[in-house]
Amino acid sequence: MDSLIAKADAIRPVSKRRKTEKHDTRPKAGPSKSKSKEDADPTASSLSQHTALPRSLRPSSPPPEEAKKYTHIHNKKLRTQLTRQSTHNARAKRLLHDAELLLTEEQGLMEVEGELEKTWRVGQDEIATAAGQQAAQGRQEWKMEGGPYRTRYTRNGRHIAVVGKTGHVATFDWQTGTLHAELQLRETCRDITFLQDHSHFAVAQKQYVFIYDRDGVELHKLKSHIEPTRLEFLPYHWLLVSVGNPGYLKYQDTSTGQLVVEHRTKLGACHTMCQNPHNAVIHLGHQNGTVTLWTPNLPHPAVRLLAHMGPVASVSVDPSTGGRYMATAGQDGMVKVWDCRNWKGAVRTWNARGGSAELEWSQKGALAVATGGSVNVYTKPSIQTPFAATVSPPLYLTHPVPHRPLTSVRFCPFQDVLAVGHAAGVSTVLVPGAGEPNFDSAEADPFENTKARREREVKSLLDKIQPDAITLDPSFIGSLAPPPKLSTAVDGGHDIPYARLPRYERLRVSGKADETEEADADSDGSAGEGEEGEKARRGASKAEKEKKKMRGKNKTLKRFLRKQRKNVVDPRAVAVRRKLEKEREERRKARAIMSGQEEPRKPSALDRFKRPS
Repeated sequence: MDSLIAKADAIRPVSKRRKTEKHDTRPKAGPSKSKSKEDADPTASSLSQHTALPRSLRPSSPPPEEAKKYTHIHNKKLRTQLTRQSTHNARAKRLLHDAELLLTEEQGLMEVEGELEKTWRVGQDEIATAAGQQAAQGRQEWKMEGGPYRTRYTRNGRHIAVVGKTGHVATFDWQTGTLHAELQLRETCRDITFLQDHSHFAVAQKQYVFIYDRDGVELHKLKSHIEPTRLEFLPYHWLLVSVGNPGYLKYQDTSTGQLVVEHRTKLGACHTMCQNPHNAVIHLGHQNGTVTLWTPNLPHPAVRLLAHMGPVASVSVDPSTGGRYMATAGQDGMVKVWDCRNWKGAVRTWNARGGSAELEWSQKGALAVATGGSVNVYTKPSIQTPFAATVSPPLYLTHPVPHRPLTSVRFCPFQDVLAVGHAAGVSTVLVPGAGEPNFDSAEADPFENTKARREREVKSLLDKIQPDAITLDPSFIGSLAPPPKLSTAVDGGHDIPYARLPRYERLRVSGKADETEEADADSDGSAGEGEEGEKARRGASKAEKEKKKMRGKNKTLKRFLRKQRKNVVDPRAVAVRRKLEKEREERRKARAIMSGQEEPRKPSALDRFKRPS
């Protein structure tokens, strides 16, 4: 114990002095000198034998088992880079799995004690009383003139923006009540969205899209966005997306100010749009009942889906499942949930009473449906379980709103709050278990200050993703194309794949092409037939001989073969034929080993001296 105390006493702040050769502790080249017995510390030696850094913190820790190996790549530099990248991804997944064990906060769904009790019977007053003082602040009523209103939250859920149809625009911090800007534009406004943070927001006005700063000062007028109806902002790509009455979908880069691309939907005016937060694909709902999925690098929709028999009223994508489920509502009164992985039909369908509905998914997979004069909330897994009948799923929460029409529903990120925009203003409803309880401060921090916001803005600009990287399958980026099964590659050089060769080349590589003269073939065949062939020729009539002689003479392939015939053995064709035979033999052995007919060959110590064939 005394030695431990003495060792701890030796720990002191490092002196701030410049290192010289006298105080340099780095190992120097030369013969190593053994330490004397006086310098050896038994306490430090015993501690160093039984202590070690975690494997994830070691600079030379062994790669995880699930990391991909690129042994088939001949380029050493590329192979090392890909292996390092896959190892880093595998370690990140392990650390993420370990971090989930430390997340103590869980979503607090309402639970009932008996079967006769229902959660939808619990009112907002009871929820606010049981939730506590801080959580009860989310239940508010903002009465404003100039509706109906639409709302939008920032990514961290701290600030909210509201816009009325008559031109009333306001942005404020809803937790502290601090008003940032309030405008009376005195013209029709259809939608609003924040850009990278609450310092800038865009408004879809009557003729163009306008961008304002936090104080409400007009910064830009985007004349290329004509008569916009809906706006979306892609945070990882810094793209402002708009769609309007002319039917054009336009992508505007807010970091450079350039119009990236515009797509003509050819489906008329569009009043419904949302984004998939998982892959940044834009979902549009059209007047003929179709839902289309768009990316900047395709001039046509990546997916076209006939969702409803009438106009599509609302579209929303579930962020809790990585964008796997999409909900649509039509003016025919139907609400449908779709699986975005196969599009083989609606997973769940039910009739929303009250006509067309407004939809919104929360971070934990709760679906809010605003229709008629009420807002209904449904939770997983009932809305994602396949069910054939047109029956409404079990209701989780309902709240009546007497101000019609209900034009907007938005869940607040990281909060159990649902904002409903209607004709008389905005109402916020408490929905227990709707928000994500654990947030990543590097991604979206509700408590960030001005310095942290600036740092995050600069970092997101440096990490901006190009629009060409937007695809339906984001895992496609960074992956390698599978090697072709059959190829004409010889001596390690890549050539045209076997499946893309002309028919004659495939026949020649496979050894089935007729490369000899017909006369030689006829003579060889007659010489090999013997007496039976002679009798057959004698028995054949003159007409049969003439018919057999002229068979296939005028075919294009035959004429091409006659021009390509030669009596020289092509070494390249022989090498390719040998390679194909070797691949067939390897596949046959693999099938035999899998079926149990043969035993796999055991490795030997002499295999290192074997030359590669």
